[in-house]
Amino acid sequence: MRLRTVIPWLLLLAVVLPALVLTGNRLLEPSAGQAVRVEAFTPLGLPLYAVALAGLVVAGVARRGRWRLLVVPTAVCLLGLGLHAWWWSPEVLGANPPPAEGAKPVVVMTANLFAGRGDALALLAEASDARVDILVVEEITGGVFADMERAGLDEVFPHRAGAPGIAVEGTMVFSREPMGAATRLDTNLESWEVTVGDLTILAVHPSAPTMPEAWRDDHAAILAAAREYTPDLVVGDLNATNDHAPLRALADAGWRDVAELANEGWQPTWPANDLFSTVGVPLPTLARIDHVLVGPALAAISSRTVALDGTDHRAVIAEVAPK
Repeated sequence: MRLRTVIPWLLLLAVVLPALVLTGNRLLEPSAGQAVRVEAFTPLGLPLYAVALAGLVVAGVARRGRWRLLVVPTAVCLLGLGLHAWWWSPEVLGANPPPAEGAKPVVVMTANLFAGRGDALALLAEASDARVDILVVEEITGGVFADMERAGLDEVFPHRAGAPGIAVEGTMVFSREPMGAATRLDTNLESWEVTVGDLTILAVHPSAPTMPEAWRDDHAAILAAAREYTPDLVVGDLNATNDHAPLRALADAGWRDVAELANEGWQPTWPANDLFSTVGVPLPTLARIDHVLVGPALAAISSRTVALDGTDHRAVIAEVAPK
Protein backbone atom coordinates (compact mmCIF):
# COMPACT_ATOMS: atom_id res chain seq x y z
CA MET A 1 0.00 0.00 0.00
CA ARG A 2 1.36 3.35 -0.99
CA LEU A 3 2.33 5.87 1.71
CA ARG A 4 -0.08 8.52 0.44
CA THR A 5 -2.90 6.00 0.94
CA VAL A 6 -1.79 4.95 4.44
CA ILE A 7 -1.27 8.43 5.92
CA PRO A 8 -4.92 9.59 5.61
CA TRP A 9 -6.10 6.40 7.35
CA LEU A 10 -3.58 6.90 10.13
CA LEU A 11 -4.76 10.49 10.58
CA LEU A 12 -8.36 9.29 10.65
CA LEU A 13 -7.52 6.69 13.32
CA ALA A 14 -5.76 9.38 15.39
CA VAL A 15 -9.09 11.24 15.55
CA VAL A 16 -11.53 8.32 15.77
CA LEU A 17 -9.76 6.27 18.44
CA PRO A 18 -9.87 9.00 21.13
CA ALA A 19 -13.52 9.62 20.23
CA LEU A 20 -14.31 5.90 20.63
CA VAL A 21 -12.55 5.88 24.00
CA LEU A 22 -14.72 8.79 25.16
CA THR A 23 -17.89 7.10 23.91
CA GLY A 24 -17.10 3.70 25.40
CA ASN A 25 -16.07 5.25 28.69
CA ARG A 26 -19.35 7.22 28.94
CA LEU A 27 -21.43 4.15 28.09
CA LEU A 28 -19.64 1.66 30.36
CA GLU A 29 -18.46 4.00 33.15
CA PRO A 30 -15.62 1.85 34.51
CA SER A 31 -14.80 2.32 38.19
CA ALA A 32 -11.09 3.06 37.79
CA GLY A 33 -9.99 6.57 38.66
CA GLN A 34 -8.46 7.16 35.23
CA ALA A 35 -11.76 6.27 33.58
CA VAL A 36 -13.64 8.68 35.86
CA ARG A 37 -11.24 11.46 34.92
CA VAL A 38 -11.54 10.70 31.19
CA GLU A 39 -15.34 10.94 31.46
CA ALA A 40 -14.99 14.62 32.35
CA PHE A 41 -13.96 15.25 28.74
CA THR A 42 -16.90 13.46 27.09
CA PRO A 43 -18.06 16.59 25.19
CA LEU A 44 -14.85 16.49 23.15
CA GLY A 45 -16.33 13.52 21.29
CA LEU A 46 -18.53 15.94 19.34
CA PRO A 47 -15.72 17.79 17.52
CA LEU A 48 -13.67 14.61 17.14
CA TYR A 49 -16.47 12.74 15.36
CA ALA A 50 -17.29 15.82 13.28
CA VAL A 51 -13.68 16.06 12.09
CA ALA A 52 -13.62 12.35 11.33
CA LEU A 53 -16.82 12.59 9.26
CA ALA A 54 -15.44 15.54 7.33
CA GLY A 55 -12.33 13.49 6.59
CA LEU A 56 -14.43 10.55 5.39
CA VAL A 57 -16.41 12.82 3.07
CA VAL A 58 -13.16 14.16 1.60
CA ALA A 59 -11.90 10.59 1.22
CA GLY A 60 -15.11 9.57 -0.54
CA VAL A 61 -14.85 12.47 -2.97
CA ALA A 62 -11.19 11.67 -3.62
CA ARG A 63 -12.14 8.07 -4.39
CA ARG A 64 -14.71 9.39 -6.88
CA GLY A 65 -17.69 8.20 -4.93
CA ARG A 66 -16.42 4.65 -4.26
CA TRP A 67 -17.72 4.43 -0.70
CA ARG A 68 -17.53 0.67 -0.14
CA LEU A 69 -14.56 0.86 2.27
CA LEU A 70 -15.97 3.92 3.99
CA VAL A 71 -19.45 2.65 4.88
CA VAL A 72 -18.55 1.12 8.27
CA PRO A 73 -16.33 3.95 9.58
CA THR A 74 -18.92 6.50 8.41
CA ALA A 75 -21.71 4.65 10.23
CA VAL A 76 -19.60 4.42 13.40
CA CYS A 77 -18.83 8.14 13.30
CA LEU A 78 -22.45 9.08 12.65
CA LEU A 79 -23.59 6.94 15.58
CA GLY A 80 -20.92 8.42 17.84
CA LEU A 81 -21.77 11.96 16.79
CA GLY A 82 -25.45 11.33 17.45
CA LEU A 83 -24.77 9.90 20.92
CA HIS A 84 -22.55 12.77 21.98
CA ALA A 85 -24.97 15.32 20.56
CA TRP A 86 -27.77 13.71 22.60
CA TRP A 87 -25.66 13.72 25.77
CA TRP A 88 -24.65 17.36 25.25
CA SER A 89 -27.96 18.76 23.96
CA PRO A 90 -29.35 19.72 27.42
CA GLU A 91 -26.63 22.39 27.58
CA VAL A 92 -28.37 24.36 24.83
CA LEU A 93 -31.89 22.94 24.60
CA GLY A 94 -34.75 22.34 26.98
CA ALA A 95 -37.45 24.09 28.95
CA ASN A 96 -36.44 26.66 31.54
CA PRO A 97 -39.40 27.74 33.69
CA PRO A 98 -39.18 31.49 34.43
CA PRO A 99 -39.06 33.03 37.91
CA ALA A 100 -42.21 34.26 39.57
CA GLU A 101 -43.29 37.75 38.55
CA GLY A 102 -41.49 40.27 40.74
CA ALA A 103 -39.23 37.63 42.33
CA LYS A 104 -35.98 39.03 43.71
CA PRO A 105 -32.91 37.50 41.99
CA VAL A 106 -30.13 35.94 44.07
CA VAL A 107 -26.54 35.95 42.78
CA VAL A 108 -24.46 32.93 43.80
CA MET A 109 -20.73 32.46 43.27
CA THR A 110 -18.37 29.54 43.84
CA ALA A 111 -14.58 29.50 43.61
CA ASN A 112 -11.85 26.98 44.37
CA LEU A 113 -8.66 28.72 45.54
CA PHE A 114 -6.28 25.82 44.82
CA ALA A 115 -5.05 25.22 48.39
CA GLY A 116 -4.87 28.96 49.06
CA ARG A 117 -2.86 29.84 45.94
CA GLY A 118 -5.69 31.62 44.15
CA ASP A 119 -6.01 35.40 44.20
CA ALA A 120 -8.49 35.81 47.06
CA LEU A 121 -8.44 39.60 46.88
CA ALA A 122 -9.42 39.48 43.22
CA LEU A 123 -12.16 37.02 44.18
CA LEU A 124 -13.49 39.39 46.81
CA ALA A 125 -13.41 42.31 44.36
CA GLU A 126 -15.16 40.26 41.67
CA ALA A 127 -17.84 39.14 44.12
CA SER A 128 -18.38 42.71 45.27
CA ASP A 129 -18.59 44.07 41.71
CA ALA A 130 -21.06 41.33 40.70
CA ARG A 131 -23.21 42.02 43.76
CA VAL A 132 -22.92 38.40 44.82
CA ASP A 133 -25.32 37.48 47.62
CA ILE A 134 -23.88 34.08 48.52
CA LEU A 135 -20.22 33.11 48.02
CA VAL A 136 -18.96 29.54 48.46
CA VAL A 137 -15.17 29.14 48.59
CA GLU A 138 -13.33 25.83 48.50
CA GLU A 139 -9.70 25.20 49.46
CA ILE A 140 -9.61 28.35 51.58
CA THR A 141 -6.70 28.51 54.01
CA GLY A 142 -6.11 30.57 57.13
CA GLY A 143 -3.73 32.91 55.33
CA VAL A 144 -6.19 33.55 52.52
CA PHE A 145 -9.01 34.15 55.00
CA ALA A 146 -6.88 36.67 56.91
CA ASP A 147 -6.05 38.49 53.66
CA MET A 148 -9.75 38.71 52.80
CA GLU A 149 -10.61 40.04 56.25
CA ARG A 150 -7.95 42.75 55.98
CA ALA A 151 -9.35 43.69 52.55
CA GLY A 152 -12.83 44.34 53.95
CA LEU A 153 -14.54 40.94 53.83
CA ASP A 154 -16.98 41.87 56.59
CA GLU A 155 -18.17 44.92 54.68
CA VAL A 156 -19.22 42.77 51.71
CA PHE A 157 -20.16 39.53 53.48
CA PRO A 158 -20.86 40.08 57.18
CA HIS A 159 -22.10 36.51 57.71
CA ARG A 160 -20.14 33.26 57.31
CA ALA A 161 -20.19 29.52 57.95
CA GLY A 162 -17.41 26.94 58.00
CA ALA A 163 -13.75 27.58 58.71
CA PRO A 164 -10.50 27.84 56.75
CA GLY A 165 -8.48 24.66 56.54
CA ILE A 166 -5.05 23.36 55.66
CA ALA A 167 -4.44 23.05 51.92
CA VAL A 168 -7.56 21.58 50.27
CA GLU A 169 -9.76 20.87 53.30
CA GLY A 170 -11.44 24.21 54.04
CA THR A 171 -14.84 25.18 52.62
CA MET A 172 -16.62 28.36 53.68
CA VAL A 173 -19.90 30.10 52.90
CA PHE A 174 -20.15 33.91 52.96
CA SER A 175 -23.40 35.84 52.76
CA ARG A 176 -24.89 39.31 52.85
CA GLU A 177 -27.91 37.89 54.71
CA PRO A 178 -27.97 36.25 58.17
CA MET A 179 -27.28 32.52 58.33
CA GLY A 180 -28.54 29.67 60.44
CA ALA A 181 -26.27 27.16 62.15
CA ALA A 182 -24.12 25.12 59.76
CA THR A 183 -24.16 21.30 59.75
CA ARG A 184 -21.09 19.41 58.55
CA LEU A 185 -21.79 16.81 55.87
CA ASP A 186 -20.19 13.37 55.79
CA THR A 187 -17.56 14.10 53.11
CA ASN A 188 -13.79 13.75 53.37
CA LEU A 189 -13.28 17.42 52.57
CA GLU A 190 -15.43 20.01 54.31
CA SER A 191 -19.00 20.34 53.02
CA TRP A 192 -21.84 22.15 54.81
CA GLU A 193 -25.59 22.48 55.04
CA VAL A 194 -26.65 25.98 56.01
CA THR A 195 -29.63 28.31 55.63
CA VAL A 196 -29.27 31.83 54.24
CA GLY A 197 -32.47 33.77 54.65
CA ASP A 198 -35.19 31.55 53.20
CA LEU A 199 -32.75 29.41 51.21
CA THR A 200 -31.20 26.09 52.22
CA ILE A 201 -27.76 25.51 50.75
CA LEU A 202 -25.38 22.59 50.46
CA ALA A 203 -21.84 23.98 50.03
CA VAL A 204 -19.91 20.93 48.86
CA HIS A 205 -16.44 19.79 47.91
CA PRO A 206 -16.17 16.04 47.34
CA SER A 207 -12.83 14.29 46.89
CA ALA A 208 -11.18 14.38 43.49
CA PRO A 209 -11.50 11.26 41.29
CA THR A 210 -7.79 10.64 41.77
CA MET A 211 -9.21 8.77 44.80
CA PRO A 212 -12.16 7.03 43.09
CA GLU A 213 -13.58 5.26 46.15
CA ALA A 214 -13.53 8.43 48.24
CA TRP A 215 -15.00 10.32 45.26
CA ARG A 216 -17.92 7.89 45.02
CA ASP A 217 -18.46 7.83 48.80
CA ASP A 218 -18.49 11.64 48.97
CA HIS A 219 -21.00 11.92 46.14
CA ALA A 220 -23.21 9.33 47.79
CA ALA A 221 -23.08 11.44 50.98
CA ILE A 222 -24.01 14.58 49.01
CA LEU A 223 -26.97 12.86 47.34
CA ALA A 224 -28.12 11.55 50.73
CA ALA A 225 -27.81 15.04 52.23
CA ALA A 226 -29.74 16.54 49.31
CA ARG A 227 -32.57 14.08 49.91
CA GLU A 228 -32.51 14.76 53.65
CA TYR A 229 -32.30 18.57 53.63
CA THR A 230 -34.01 19.25 50.24
CA PRO A 231 -31.76 22.28 49.58
CA ASP A 232 -32.61 25.08 47.21
CA LEU A 233 -28.97 25.21 46.07
CA VAL A 234 -26.09 22.74 45.81
CA VAL A 235 -22.95 24.77 45.21
CA GLY A 236 -19.23 24.11 44.93
CA ASP A 237 -16.41 22.24 43.25
CA LEU A 238 -18.16 18.92 42.71
CA ASN A 239 -15.18 17.35 40.92
CA ALA A 240 -17.65 15.98 38.38
CA THR A 241 -19.31 17.06 35.16
CA ASN A 242 -22.88 16.57 33.98
CA ASP A 243 -21.69 13.40 32.20
CA HIS A 244 -20.69 11.72 35.47
CA ALA A 245 -23.19 9.38 37.13
CA PRO A 246 -23.26 11.28 40.48
CA LEU A 247 -24.37 14.54 38.82
CA ARG A 248 -26.87 12.68 36.67
CA ALA A 249 -28.24 11.17 39.88
CA LEU A 250 -28.55 14.64 41.44
CA ALA A 251 -30.29 15.89 38.29
CA ASP A 252 -32.71 12.95 38.37
CA ALA A 253 -33.42 13.76 42.04
CA GLY A 254 -34.25 17.38 41.16
CA TRP A 255 -31.02 19.43 41.35
CA ARG A 256 -29.82 20.70 37.99
CA ASP A 257 -27.02 22.96 36.82
CA VAL A 258 -27.99 26.61 36.29
CA ALA A 259 -25.90 26.84 33.13
CA GLU A 260 -27.67 23.81 31.68
CA LEU A 261 -31.17 24.98 32.63
CA ALA A 262 -30.50 28.46 31.25
CA ASN A 263 -29.22 26.91 27.99
CA GLU A 264 -25.95 28.82 28.37
CA GLY A 265 -23.88 26.19 26.54
CA TRP A 266 -20.52 24.72 27.47
CA GLN A 267 -18.86 26.57 30.36
CA PRO A 268 -15.74 24.62 31.37
CA THR A 269 -13.99 25.59 34.61
CA TRP A 270 -10.94 23.29 34.86
CA PRO A 271 -7.96 23.28 34.38
CA ALA A 272 -7.30 27.03 34.29
CA ASN A 273 -4.28 29.33 34.11
CA ASP A 274 -2.05 26.81 32.28
CA LEU A 275 -1.24 25.12 35.59
CA PHE A 276 -1.32 21.59 34.14
CA SER A 277 0.34 20.32 31.00
CA THR A 278 0.93 17.20 28.92
CA VAL A 279 4.33 16.70 27.29
CA GLY A 280 5.04 20.33 28.05
CA VAL A 281 1.87 21.67 26.40
CA PRO A 282 -0.50 23.53 28.78
CA LEU A 283 -3.95 21.98 28.95
CA PRO A 284 -6.84 24.24 27.95
CA THR A 285 -9.89 24.64 30.19
CA LEU A 286 -12.08 21.73 29.11
CA ALA A 287 -14.16 20.33 32.00
CA ARG A 288 -17.01 21.92 33.95
CA ILE A 289 -16.54 20.56 37.47
CA ASP A 290 -17.65 23.67 39.41
CA HIS A 291 -21.41 24.07 39.64
CA VAL A 292 -24.37 25.97 40.99
CA LEU A 293 -27.27 23.49 41.06
CA VAL A 294 -30.84 24.59 41.77
CA GLY A 295 -33.74 22.65 43.22
CA PRO A 296 -37.35 22.74 41.99
CA ALA A 297 -38.22 25.97 43.82
CA LEU A 298 -35.69 28.14 41.99
CA ALA A 299 -35.51 29.31 38.39
CA ALA A 300 -32.20 29.54 36.53
CA ILE A 301 -31.60 32.97 35.01
CA SER A 302 -27.95 33.01 33.92
CA SER A 303 -24.50 31.57 34.52
CA ARG A 304 -20.98 32.60 33.59
CA THR A 305 -17.40 31.78 34.52
CA VAL A 306 -14.73 34.18 35.80
CA ALA A 307 -10.93 33.91 35.58
CA LEU A 308 -8.92 34.18 38.81
CA ASP A 309 -5.14 34.24 38.91
CA GLY A 310 -3.28 31.53 40.79
CA THR A 311 -5.95 28.85 40.85
CA ASP A 312 -6.59 25.89 38.57
CA HIS A 313 -10.34 26.66 38.48
CA ARG A 314 -12.47 29.34 36.93
CA ALA A 315 -15.08 30.70 39.31
CA VAL A 316 -18.80 30.44 38.53
CA ILE A 317 -21.36 33.21 38.99
CA ALA A 318 -25.03 32.25 38.63
CA GLU A 319 -28.22 34.22 39.00
CA VAL A 320 -31.36 32.47 40.25
CA ALA A 321 -34.78 33.50 41.55
CA PRO A 322 -37.84 31.89 43.16
CA LYS A 323 -40.38 30.44 40.77
